[in-house]
Amino acid sequence: MSATSFDAAYWSARYADGRDQWDTGTVTEPLRAYFAQLGPGDARRILIPGAGRAYEAEYLHSAGFEEVYVADIAPEALGALQQRVPTFPAAHLLLQDFFELEGPYDLIVEQTFFCALSPELRPRYAQQCAKLLRPGGKLMGLLFDGQVGPGNEPPFGGTREEYRRYFEPYFEFVHFDTAYNSIKPRADRELFICLQKKADTPA
Repeated sequence: MSATSFDAAYWSARYADGRDQWDTGTVTEPLRAYFAQLGPGDARRILIPGAGRAYEAEYLHSAGFEEVYVADIAPEALGALQQRVPTFPAAHLLLQDFFELEGPYDLIVEQTFFCALSPELRPRYAQQCAKLLRPGGKLMGLLFDGQVGPGNEPPFGGTREEYRRYFEPYFEFVHFDTAYNSIKPRADRELFICLQKKADTPA
């Protein structure tokens, strides 16, 4: 069993069974809008953990970003990206547990990975993100605002107050509010976050 509680076999089975309702088939608009602000070919080192089919990595790669890394424990997920984008660097495909990754990175992109973890691992997620980031690095992405699943398997939702408890020890809150440009099925149910690692973080 991996540190994420739901192991590689679990996620491989969900891909095989078509239980991948989180998959939008493209980069979502809140992330696309943020990436557009970075400028083409930005040199920062970017990590997308629990990347799934990694449409975000495909988008960034096509925009000229050369230091994009994706991590997942399901080989099917990384294989899907490799098949769609043969030019994506194989060395940047990390078949690893998130909690065993090493940095540093300038930006971590959160897209349906946090909600895939068992809720008891959320404090460790926040700490690991801080550990992986350089001083001043950012964690950016989307979190579900409210309950979204049956409760016994992913996706797991949560509340803003809960999320703040996890991240406040390590991050300054640059942006933390309802996403205005979510896809229709997730409208008013997503929280867009942009958190900057504190200079004095204990991680």
